[in-house]
Amino acid sequence: MLFWLLALLILCGFLWNYKRQLKIANITDKYIFITGCDTGFGNLAARTFDKKGFHVIAACLTESGSTALKAETSERLHTVLLDVTDPENVKRAAQWVKNQVGEKGLWGLINNAGILGVLAPNDWLTVDDYREPVEVNLFGLISVTLNMLPLVKKARGRVINVSSIGGRLAFGGGGYSPSKYAVEGFNDSLRRDMKAFGVHVACIEPGLFKTNLSDPEKAAEKKLAIWKHLSPDIKQQYGESYIKKSLEQLKGTASFVNVDLSLVVECMDHALTSVFPKTRYAAGKDAKTFWIPLSHMPAVLQDFLLLKQKVELANPKAV
Repeated sequence: MLFWLLALLILCGFLWNYKRQLKIANITDKYIFITGCDTGFGNLAARTFDKKGFHVIAACLTESGSTALKAETSERLHTVLLDVTDPENVKRAAQWVKNQVGEKGLWGLINNAGILGVLAPNDWLTVDDYREPVEVNLFGLISVTLNMLPLVKKARGRVINVSSIGGRLAFGGGGYSPSKYAVEGFNDSLRRDMKAFGVHVACIEPGLFKTNLSDPEKAAEKKLAIWKHLSPDIKQQYGESYIKKSLEQLKGTASFVNVDLSLVVECMDHALTSVFPKTRYAAGKDAKTFWIPLSHMPAVLQDFLLLKQKVELANPKAV
């Protein structure tokens, strides 16, 4: 009995692995649109999918980013300048893409553009500190999706939203985690809405990666700038030693981030080309072994582990 049970499990594992390896055909006939292609995940994805034979339309924020990308790719790849927070810019880009893809529609939409914003305790911040990451990471993503969706529905294609482990666990104050939590909610509702149209919606949750977005030096500079403008009361509660140690801790994150950006692009690739794509992808060792498992744990355990890493305040009773 035990032998047959073991054999069944092995067979199921084999079939599951085989199913995941099945790929779609006619990649060279398909168009994909990727946001945030100046650097990081988007830039590598644009170059990778261009080499695979896709018709890549890469959205860049800057002219310099667009020029550099075109210099490294084939004539098949096109770029478009796009600020995802500008509704008129998004509408013009969608119309331009529509003219490019024609009746084929858009096979893949990869919503990758995003920013970190300020990472600091919530009581240091104003509403404006939350606004920019929410505008880019959430409303920008929704705006691009809604404008491109008719083209994706025409192709019965794929929508891939790049979220973050910050959408599963809030590891710091600021607008980044709230924006990513909201992306997760939008992703789930969109996935269910698009099911009837044959459109598959997937979410990628990268851990901590070495990109311009997560540059610890820049994050430390922003945090220090906020500190300098805080009221004397809050500075007394936290203390000078807090800001010094917290900045050192922030800069120290560079030593354990993932450096291989292809781990995220591989998730994009599977979500785009697999006959049976997954609904969620975790990218990076830290995401798979720590952040995602911890997100399923009781809140008391989450708080215990995350608060262990927090710098101690000088005088929290001075209120």
